[in-house]
Amino acid sequence: MKKRAFLAEDYWAKPVPGWGDPRARVVLVGLAPGAHGSNRTGRVFTGDGSGEWLYRALHRAEFANRPDATHRHDGLTLRDVFITAAVRCAPPANKPTPDQRARCLPYLRDEFAALGNARVVVTLGKIADDTVHALVKELGGYHTPRAPFAHLAETVAELSAGRRVTILASYHPSRQNTNTGVLTEPMLDAVFSRAHELLGD
Repeated sequence: MKKRAFLAEDYWAKPVPGWGDPRARVVLVGLAPGAHGSNRTGRVFTGDGSGEWLYRALHRAEFANRPDATHRHDGLTLRDVFITAAVRCAPPANKPTPDQRARCLPYLRDEFAALGNARVVVTLGKIADDTVHALVKELGGYHTPRAPFAHLAETVAELSAGRRVTILASYHPSRQNTNTGVLTEPMLDAVFSRAHELLGD
């Protein structure tokens, strides 16, 4: 169902792929396409409130060339960052089913295999965090005990033999979190500052 503000637009309405720098050392994993955000625009975290918060923070951290994301051809580019999601299609009521999560997991697995330079994985929300840790259990293992999900929680893991990454958790920049102060802009900035520290920048 289209939103009134976007009645004249053609919705992407297909699985939304990850996008960004193919040589990225930082990988962001979100939840799923927003019904009127990336499900409409065809680019993850583009065209909704969550994306507004995320891309402003990425721009402040010098991972993005501009602070806004409106559509796939808006000139936005990412440096050293690749953004993807645990689920590729907009879920009913914004709550992915276990079947959706299981069907989408192979796509995330393939992206992680292709992103050979990844050293930091930022998980945006608990579902993204649980999904990444499911892949760790399948593909590699832990160098530190898995940290319970919390903002700025860190776990060192392997995605495959010799590929050590730090999983850095963040609250999701959803309107529910940002409007209530669960996540603030300084809190989100702290995530990307820590990512730079982990990279040795």
